[in-house]
Amino acid sequence: MKSLILALLVSPAFLLAQVSKNSTDFAESITAKELKEHLYVYASDYFQGRETGTIGQKRAIDFLQNFYSTHKIAEAEGTDSYKQEMVLDVKGNQINTENIAAIIRGSQYPEEYIVISSHLDHIGVIDGEINNGADDDGSGTVALLEIAEAFKMATDAGHGPKRSLVFLHVTGEEKGLLGSKYYTENPLYPLSKTMTNLNIDMVGRTDPKREDKDPNYIYLIGADKLSQDLHDISEETNSKYTQLKLDYTFNDDKDPNRFYYRSDHYNFAKNNIPVIFYFNGTHEDYHREGDTPDKINYPILEKRTRLIFYTAWELANRPNKIRLN
Repeated sequence: MKSLILALLVSPAFLLAQVSKNSTDFAESITAKELKEHLYVYASDYFQGRETGTIGQKRAIDFLQNFYSTHKIAEAEGTDSYKQEMVLDVKGNQINTENIAAIIRGSQYPEEYIVISSHLDHIGVIDGEINNGADDDGSGTVALLEIAEAFKMATDAGHGPKRSLVFLHVTGEEKGLLGSKYYTENPLYPLSKTMTNLNIDMVGRTDPKREDKDPNYIYLIGADKLSQDLHDISEETNSKYTQLKLDYTFNDDKDPNRFYYRSDHYNFAKNNIPVIFYFNGTHEDYHREGDTPDKINYPILEKRTRLIFYTAWELANRPNKIRLN
């Protein structure tokens, strides 16, 4: 009988059950209330639309640095107080700017990395109007902060991830994916050891063009293009925890919108790193002054953020790395 009990305790099913219980505990720290509190700050006029290189973007950098330092999440190697500094050439102008990167080290496979990303910039002030970018990509930014906080809570409770998690806020997305391009050309951690990139860009609203008006969905792009394992894990995780409708409309290679090529995950995919791009679709306020925090659906933002947390948890704690196709 003792042998049977011991066998059960170390069986994969038992271990998965323990991981699942812990992940649920920490996922519940991701709340609509906290997402809203963060976003009403991050998408306020004080940040002046966060255009790359402007004082508003520098204020966004301060906000992110303060968050990670307050929560005692370590700065990534090769950064200066979380800043990966760079000079970008934007239409012939040299712009001093920076990515922000923090890390939680893996307990068993610290040299294997999962990068979770969002872009910190937006389009700034145009014709005197501040474009606050609450959805684009304030929603992804605050989602990333809540995910990082949940993993830090798990780590402090003795349930840290087995693989290392890099929380990457990239600059210059609106200038042509320049911050993520800089990262992949000057990686803080080897791309050869980077297992996947989960990229979050616009996850707080709904697509008005959807015939199904139920907000309980998320568009997924890229998951199966380089790794069927990644796609399968994503599907299983959602089925188990969040039950969102995973919509692959924009994953079609023939999609005329070409969203697969239009956010920061693409610079990782170009380097043969499997990616998932989480996206709610465009809306009437895309790149306009009407993209404000009062229009965000916070309960659905909470649910989508939890899906990304759970997916990262499963990837970080599984016995084997995902396989490339």
